[in-house]
Amino acid sequence: MTIALFSDIHANLPALEAVLADIDSRQPDAVYCLGDLVGYNVWPNEVINTIRQRGIPTIAGNYDYGIGRASDDCGCAYREEDEKAMGKVSIAYTNGAVGEAERAYLRTLPTHIRVEFELENNPEKLWQQQKPLSLLLVHGSPRRVNEYLFEDRGDRSLGRVLEGANADILCFGHTHKPFHKVVSAEPEDQQTYFRHAINIGSVGKPKDGDPRACYLLLTIDKMAQPGGVEGISVEPIRVDYDIERAARGVEESELPDPYADMLRRGR
Repeated sequence: MTIALFSDIHANLPALEAVLADIDSRQPDAVYCLGDLVGYNVWPNEVINTIRQRGIPTIAGNYDYGIGRASDDCGCAYREEDEKAMGKVSIAYTNGAVGEAERAYLRTLPTHIRVEFELENNPEKLWQQQKPLSLLLVHGSPRRVNEYLFEDRGDRSLGRVLEGANADILCFGHTHKPFHKVVSAEPEDQQTYFRHAINIGSVGKPKDGDPRACYLLLTIDKMAQPGGVEGISVEPIRVDYDIERAARGVEESELPDPYADMLRRGR
């Protein structure tokens, strides 16, 4: 079973179109979007409607949550004063650009999606009760839509987040930097219980130094078991797209020009 996961499009239609074309060419078994459809670029309505028309199951990112309620707060953790000033321009621009039907759609998005798999392949155990493999999809963390889970977070701390959410596999975005970590929780029945933390990167605003659009393929095979390591593999996919078109969209709008430079640099 292969699942395509993408997040943090941030109104970058050229990047989304390229990613969806790449996903279509690979024909995964399922596709999910982990939110932040809008903000920082000029195609919020087009991005929203592309997702809607395809019927892709989607959760709310922090930016979606704010814009859906016409708020001037996107829940973003800006540190510098110039970042805060640019952020105010971005959310004001997005609030002015989003249509009412699109805003209403953002308000319908759930905070998370949980999928459970029963992967036992033994016919003799077909009807026996078994613990399912739990996949939890969130935007920031299971606790808050705008909480950042960075790769340098300690394994014990990250393990507690997963354990508290009852997730064998936790997929999230928000930081715009992809990674996969396997962390161990408290031993159960003398066996160490492993859980997977997977950041799927960003389609429309990467921050890891690679300006190409990013999404992820998660493969779960029959070897996968709750608490195990085997049978779960992750492949970050980088996709070329028309970055200059996306950057010009910013520069020809009321949005701050530095957002265009961030697209070009992947920062």
